[in-house]
Amino acid sequence: MLLLIQYMLIFASILILVALGGCFSEHSGVINLGLEGIMVIGSLGGALAMKYLPLTIPAVPYVLLVILCAIVFGVAYSSLLGVASINFKADQTIVGTALNMLGTAGATVAVKAINTAANPNDVSSIIQYINPKKKFLINMGGFEFNWFMLITLIVLVVAYVVLYKTRFGLRLMACGEHPQAADSVGINVHKYRWAGVLISGAYGGLGGICYILAGVSEWRFEYGAAGFGFLALAVMIFGQWKPHRIALAGLLFGFFRALSNVYFGFPFLVKLNIPGNIYNMMPYIISLIVLALTSSRSRAPKAEGIPYDKGQR
Repeated sequence: MLLLIQYMLIFASILILVALGGCFSEHSGVINLGLEGIMVIGSLGGALAMKYLPLTIPAVPYVLLVILCAIVFGVAYSSLLGVASINFKADQTIVGTALNMLGTAGATVAVKAINTAANPNDVSSIIQYINPKKKFLINMGGFEFNWFMLITLIVLVVAYVVLYKTRFGLRLMACGEHPQAADSVGINVHKYRWAGVLISGAYGGLGGICYILAGVSEWRFEYGAAGFGFLALAVMIFGQWKPHRIALAGLLFGFFRALSNVYFGFPFLVKLNIPGNIYNMMPYIISLIVLALTSSRSRAPKAEGIPYDKGQR
């Protein structure tokens, strides 16, 4: 049971972080379907930091530096969505899809080039972080506490306060609900949409490094994020674009994802003789069922996905 809780919390942390990124972007009026690609690039930044940072750095500064690198990479990559969708008014769905494909391909090529430069015989897309990973973990009597569990809780509270208790958050949401009305009272819609996209990049990058640290001690970047970016979108929609509901949805989906790692520890589940692949598929099956049952009651920001034209009323 302790292992189930451990996996549920770390998988929920990934989903909550990435879903919050999508939440900020869509509240500003920009659909971010490129969260999967942003996760991959963010994880690349964090993995490279773990590869090159000396292990003599104390744990807390080390963790903060790795997180900072992941965020910087995520923000930089999300700026492509901002330029295409906000400045050039491109179709946001197409841009997001392109970012997903480019992210995995670009990270794979970059890692292969780095490995080949260090060793001409190494053409893999793998970065190992066996010892660096230990700095993110604390063993608490059999429970493996990951610093991202605490970081996610802090980030979740900050997101709620920013969105609902600050002028910035209220203006951001106004740009996603009725940008013309927001512009009429002096709010720079393009500026706030850029802010939403870049914040989503920061959250996506953070979720990316959390994702590759959740499992093994190395990552093959051609695997991408295994659909977690899309699963986070389902969490965001099920959570109705509200941080506190996103947290509950993240725990629900995290629970089903955790079952695929620990089901063999529950005798009654083993007796069912359900193939392990079914447990791996379960979060995605649940997401389809949940979205099918709740989509009719979903209330997305009214102006999301619609490029803002200042001259249009």
